[in-house]
Amino acid sequence: MPSSPLPLGSYVGSWAPGPVTAVDDLPAGPVAALSAVLDLPGAAAESGAALPPLWQWLYFLAWPPHQALGVDGHPAHGHFMPPLPDRQRMWAGGRCEFVHPLRLGDAAERVSSLKSATVKEGRTGEMLLVTEQHEFRQHGRLCVVEEQDIVYRSGRAAGQHPAGPDATTIPSPADPWQLPLQPDPALLFRFSALTANAHRIHYDSPYAQHEEGYPAPVVHGPLLALLMLELPRRHVPGSRVRALSYRLRRPVFAGEHLAVCGTPADSRADLRVATGREQRHATAKVTYA
Repeated sequence: MPSSPLPLGSYVGSWAPGPVTAVDDLPAGPVAALSAVLDLPGAAAESGAALPPLWQWLYFLAWPPHQALGVDGHPAHGHFMPPLPDRQRMWAGGRCEFVHPLRLGDAAERVSSLKSATVKEGRTGEMLLVTEQHEFRQHGRLCVVEEQDIVYRSGRAAGQHPAGPDATTIPSPADPWQLPLQPDPALLFRFSALTANAHRIHYDSPYAQHEEGYPAPVVHGPLLALLMLELPRRHVPGSRVRALSYRLRRPVFAGEHLAVCGTPADSRADLRVATGREQRHATAKVTYA
């Protein structure tokens, strides 16, 4: 008779990774590349200008040796990866405070640390919620404070997902701000390359379908967050985002029509990502000035 799995807390009770510091020169090339992927008419920012909020995800990238990757494409080991057996990972959301803009072309420092690791009980069993904190500085000045919430599970199990993505055009939402998009596998592949994300669910259809139970490649959660922030960047271009809180609730799949929607009120806005299946795949609250 197989033994019962150990509680997740037993694996992480003494897990306490220390902070890690990284440096990046913030060259303009990655911004120009992501601007092209998003079909912008030109680069979202040039050298010396302010980096758009959340576009720091294009920098401070880690490229482990290929043999260091696990079967899912993620690194098999990492400083902030908890020591769980047969680990599965999902980005659940985060928060950001933008104190001062990061400037393209100026060297920046990122200090990353473990803020918390909490075992929670979900509908499908135990999960470990890990919150990483990242502080970004330029010229010794604190510019951005970011927290990322990552959910880990132990054991390889396909989730409960729809039989197939909904490729029909969704009805036009009533929100004042709208951005329609139909992400295809090429867009997901290019975004994976720009963010050094080798997770196979984003570009390997057979793996996504047969190993993890998705009907098609999965749109990156960080891409959904970036798309939501495109709304204030495009509709109130003279403003500056001060704070952001976002949640990644349900996956969106390659080939689906989606609408990024926003409702502004004074100096804040409620943002969401909708498809024909779900009105709130991802949500965010943003304040700007």
